[in-house]
Amino acid sequence: MGRGRVQLKRIENKISRQVTFSKRRSGLLKKANEISVLCDADVALIVFSTKGKLFEYSSESSMESILERYERYSYAERKLNANDVDPMENWTLEYPKLMSRIELIQRNIRHYTGQDLDPLSLRELQSLEQQMDTALKRIRSRKNQLMHESISELQKKEKALQEQNNSMTKKLKDEEKVQSGKIQPNSGQNSATFMLPQQPPPQSHQLPNLTIGYSLSLTHTQS
Repeated sequence: MGRGRVQLKRIENKISRQVTFSKRRSGLLKKANEISVLCDADVALIVFSTKGKLFEYSSESSMESILERYERYSYAERKLNANDVDPMENWTLEYPKLMSRIELIQRNIRHYTGQDLDPLSLRELQSLEQQMDTALKRIRSRKNQLMHESISELQKKEKALQEQNNSMTKKLKDEEKVQSGKIQPNSGQNSATFMLPQQPPPQSHQLPNLTIGYSLSLTHTQS
């Protein structure tokens, strides 16, 4: 005899219900992964347990990207049918979706800060780790870009200051040359003004030639 069809109804036994939930949840996540890989489809799966624990699967790197696509698609459909829907009814439908969106964002923020990680499975933790690694790479890349830009700006300022310093130094040297050229002729005139007049060399005073011998000889002859 073949296996009979199981009647779908709520399992009354709490332990059996929990075991069945765990098995069916694993199978559902496995099937979501299979259809994503085999058919190259974008899949997003969200499951809440009776205790409020969240279990999810996304074929892309983040659940948010798939949800954003869903929101855009749903918004386009709602916009086409906007004339047929009462505004109050539209807001009534939008409110639960917005609250779910806010709750999902708050939960992801807690996960990114390392909180409420107990309900996550190994696959979910690996996905979260990959997302954080990607975010860290982008942050470090942006930080390095800003550091390089800051260093380049400082180098440009240093070069401009060096050129300004060289220009001022050259200008000061040119002014010193001009000032020295003006001072040299004046200093020559001043030195000539204070020079003492040169006196002629002293002449030697010659004594008169006394011809005493000649006079004596002449007197002797006369006598």
